[in-house]
Amino acid sequence: MRSCVFKPLVFALLTGLYAAPALSAPCGNTAAGFTAWKTAFAAEARAAGVRQQGLAALQGAQYATKTIWADRNQKSFKYSLEKFMQVRGADTIVALGRKRKARNPAFYASLEKRYGVPAGVLLAIHGMETAFGNFMGDSNVISAITTLAYDCRRSDFFTPHALAALKLVDTGAISTNSIGAKHGELGHTQFLPGNIMAYGVDGNGDGRVDLTNETDALASTAHYLDKKGWKRGKGYQQGQPNFKVIKQWNAASVYQKAIAIMGERIDR
Repeated sequence: MRSCVFKPLVFALLTGLYAAPALSAPCGNTAAGFTAWKTAFAAEARAAGVRQQGLAALQGAQYATKTIWADRNQKSFKYSLEKFMQVRGADTIVALGRKRKARNPAFYASLEKRYGVPAGVLLAIHGMETAFGNFMGDSNVISAITTLAYDCRRSDFFTPHALAALKLVDTGAISTNSIGAKHGELGHTQFLPGNIMAYGVDGNGDGRVDLTNETDALASTAHYLDKKGWKRGKGYQQGQPNFKVIKQWNAASVYQKAIAIMGERIDR
């Protein structure tokens, strides 16, 4: 992914981005209607402010069969917490998280000072999302996110993110060939395109927001949690004030609990 060149919190773009269109492109449940949907969606995108490069990226998008399979076969919602922790390699994430924190304590302390989010939470998320940046996905972002916007299962949720992805192409933040996860997430902590626009920050001070850069990604993750209501100095285990913020990171309850448990273990 090319580095993002827009400023964080592009409120003007987001206002237009999330405005409901007068007419929506019809969704579908198979590849058969995807080409026709792209033509209809292009009108929505144009009305939302997507320009030539973004529209070209839309037309080049392919129906992402692997994305649809992954979306319909998510196992995390079915696992027990014990099984989930085992599958995710919780002990390894905790051990590596502790080492990463010890190698750069000033960095994590600076994030906690600015955003209130402790290192353990950020490292648990980083470890679970991409094994600390070792695997950030193998899917074309534009194809994945537009396929999900077309698919009837969760079209309303993914349509704003599809529009955001096309806008990111227009700004040069990503390209038509950018690679991410099966659901179109990008970078070290797997941000959806709309969340990059809303919560992405320039953590390393180079004037860019690039979620494939570890510093930017972790700063953006802390910023996201802060803006979602993180209460500085409060606990984040189940029943504590910040657990409800962790719940906004991922819809699977086992994932939420795993972040809290591993985060606490890393910070001991």
